[in-house]
Order: sequence, then structure tokens, then C-alpha cells
Amino acid sequence: MDTKQHAASVVEQRMADLVALSHDLHAHPETSFAEERSAAAVAGLLEGFDVSRGICGLPTAFSARAGSGPLVVAICAEYDALPNVGHACGHNVIAAAAVGAGLALADIADDAGLTVLVLGTPAEEGGGGKVLMLERGAFDGVHAAMMVHPWPTERLAGACLAVSHVDVTFIGREAHASAAPWEGVNALDAMTVSQVAIGLLRQQLRPGDQVHGVVLDGGSAANVIPARVTGRFMCRATTLEGLQRLDPRVRACFEAGALATGAGVELEEICPVYSHMESDAPLLAAYRANAEALGRTFTLDDEGVPLPTLSTDMANISLAVPTIHPLIRIDAGGAGNHSHAFAAACAGPSADAAVHDGAVAMAWTAIDAATRPELRDRLLS
Repeated sequence: MDTKQHAASVVEQRMADLVALSHDLHAHPETSFAEERSAAAVAGLLEGFDVSRGICGLPTAFSARAGSGPLVVAICAEYDALPNVGHACGHNVIAAAAVGAGLALADIADDAGLTVLVLGTPAEEGGGGKVLMLERGAFDGVHAAMMVHPWPTERLAGACLAVSHVDVTFIGREAHASAAPWEGVNALDAMTVSQVAIGLLRQQLRPGDQVHGVVLDGGSAANVIPARVTGRFMCRATTLEGLQRLDPRVRACFEAGALATGAGVELEEICPVYSHMESDAPLLAAYRANAEALGRTFTLDDEGVPLPTLSTDMANISLAVPTIHPLIRIDAGGAGNHSHAFAAACAGPSADAAVHDGAVAMAWTAIDAATRPELRDRLLS
């Protein structure tokens, strides 16, 4: 049996465990940096690996290593969920597919010339876990990195936007809204002015730039002028350079809200900036061939349909290490990511199939990277 056949057979043998892991994570969603149960479950399935938990100063991050070949391939497992909608981005599928790929490669890693590194990467949803892990050395010595991400359509990549995340707090002065409103400083008015300014700014934004956010706390009673109002906002641009142009303009809108109302304003970066992504074309071509061998098709890519927009901290890895982040289709009945309907689909039959196909396709791509001279020599150089 050759290495690819062996890898596929391991995934087949472990499918019950992998699906059980995916469904368990789905049933017990944990948000950014709170994924204690999830991280333990994912790492616990990597039998035979040298597992280090709580790496990089992050209690819910881990590394699991197998093999001693010259080419080091990192397979990233995400397992954080979204507030209120659970695994509506399919990170349970990502984690299970990553574990499957790792298990598939462990026994044949030395024969293929591989060192397999499964990295448990917390807090993709607005926490920047991978950025912190990159800065703290988790990707040192890695020659290639990969993961698959559930999506409503099969795509080789998305149009990955650079993004900043900021919490905004306006500080005013409370007062009775009827008896003495002139004594108050309305923090909610400051937020409203800011949102109007952002809305007007949008007509001057460059193509691809985006701003969006939510009010987290807008006050407690209609007859009390709110003294403290908070919100969370994201700025996105097609490149880091574009984000550096956009972000100050949006911050000026918050300052305008404070100036107009007399409120104070505090801006807090809640995680590192996510960069744009630069996918590694040769690795992506290998992944495509392997996914197609499993029956996946990339019609939308071939037809030139515009790429879906998204942001991920895997993008920061792509600027440091050759990286791929293909989107693997699950059937969500037309629903998109970050919705309750997509969350439900992430524990359905097509999601289970994505665990299988994602695991095998990544394992086969890692084998290609280690055994095909045109890939291996470039990555090792």
C-alpha cells in the first residue's frame, strides 16, 4: 500500500471518532480563548503524537508533533464558536478534519519525509490566536501550513480581507431624560453621531473597504440619559496598506461623535490586526487535484465567479509561511456562514463528508509537498 492509500485508509478507519469529535464540539460550543473542553477533546484524539498543551502563553492552544522528516507541515485546527449562534462557521469541522489529516500522516510521516505538526489554534473569531502563536514561535521551522474551512460553495480560496477589531466606549453623564435632560451628556447620541458619520463615509470608501459593527450596551432605561455606551466595530480592506488608510478615518468618526456631544471616547484594540492572505499557488494546485480525486469540483473557480469575502488570522500565517486555506462545501440549504441555519448544517451529513474529504485531501497534499521534488525543494529552500 502506498502512502496516499495508507493515509486514506486511516481516515476511513477513524471516521467514527472524527465525526464524534465534530459533533461533540458542535454540541458544546465555546467562544474565543474559553475553549477548554474543545481543546482537550481535539488534542486528546491525537494518539501517538507528542502533545504540548497551553503553548505560547495561551491555555487553549496546543501543538502535537509526529515524525521526524525534513519537511515540516503544520495543519491548523480551529475550534472556537461564535456568541449566540454556536458553530455557525464550522470550526468543529475544521478541527475534526485537521485531526483526521494528522492521524492519517502520523504512521507514514518518516517514510514520506515529513514532520507533521497539528496546531490547536484558539480564538479565530476576533481573538487572533494564530497571530499571537506566530509572534510567539509556534510556526518557527514550519515549511507549509494548511487548513480547510466549511463554506456554502466549493472554492479554492476566498478574497481574504485585512481586518481590525476595536471596542468603542462613550462616557457621558446620566440625568433624568424628562426632568433635567440638560444636566446629562448623552453617550448614546455620541454613538449615533458616529454611526451616521460612518454611514456617510461609506460613499467615499475604496472598493473592497468595509466597516460594520454593533452596539453592545446602549443604556438601560428610556427615561435615563445613558452615561456609558459600548460598541464593537470592524474595519476591512483588501490589503494591510488599505486598512492602514481606512482605520484612522473610522476612528475620526468616533472622535466626531464625542466632540459633537461632549462625551469622552475610549478605543480599545481587542485583538491583533488580521492581514490579507497570499495563498501558495503550487500547494493550492496540489490540493485541488487531491480534492477532485475525491469527487470535489471547482466549477465556480473555473468560471471566474468572484471570490467570497472573508477574514481570518490564517492570513497572517500566509505572509510568513507558504499557506493554503481552501473552502470546502457543505450543504446548508442556501444559508451562509454565521447563521443559525449554517450552524445546524455543520453537524449534518455533508459536514461529516467534509471532515472526511478535508482530512484526506490535506493529508495527500502534505504527502505531495514532501515527495514531489518541485514542491519539496521549493519549500525547503
